[in-house]
Amino acid sequence: MLTKRYMTSVKNLPKIMEKIVEGTAPKKFTIAHLKSLGFTSSNDVGVIGLLKDLGLLSQDGTPTQRYHDYRDKSRSKAVMADALHEAYEDLFHINEKPTSADRVAIEGKFKSVHNATDRIAAEQAKTFEALLKLADLDGSKQVSKKKTEEPKGTGEAKTKPSDEGSGALSHFTGLRYNVEIHLPATKDVEVYNSIFKALKEHLLED
Repeated sequence: MLTKRYMTSVKNLPKIMEKIVEGTAPKKFTIAHLKSLGFTSSNDVGVIGLLKDLGLLSQDGTPTQRYHDYRDKSRSKAVMADALHEAYEDLFHINEKPTSADRVAIEGKFKSVHNATDRIAAEQAKTFEALLKLADLDGSKQVSKKKTEEPKGTGEAKTKPSDEGSGALSHFTGLRYNVEIHLPATKDVEVYNSIFKALKEHLLED
């Protein structure tokens, strides 16, 4: 996913987003509403299409739940980060945390995906960078999910405590635990016999 929308000037973009946070949500976010916020330049009109691709507005201009979530100052930057991960997904394949140092690669991606000219690709990249300054990539759901993913097993036996049990092995009545064993790939039956014998001695006996 890579939006092709951009603004010919991003000078007022931070101020427009600030007004969204400060004011109430309109029934429809139109050019007239944008002008009522004090942004009358034709360079600012492109923000409406951009907000749609970011998921803050529906295609008819109605504010979405993400728009309302963005208005919460404590969450604005994280909400923007999630929106960017969706609308500019392809760019995060270049770098998980894009910077100005990735500008050439970012422009190249716009050119290859959308067959954009050098000038348009530069405007698209500039718009993305302006939005990036309004986001907290570390606070987004996308990044948080990656950080909290449990690492895959390394082949060692490990315990998985149930809701009724504790994190340690226990023989006490009323506690339950599940044991997951990763058996090695081998044709030597004695290896398996040794493993199951150890299980019987240490886990199954009273």
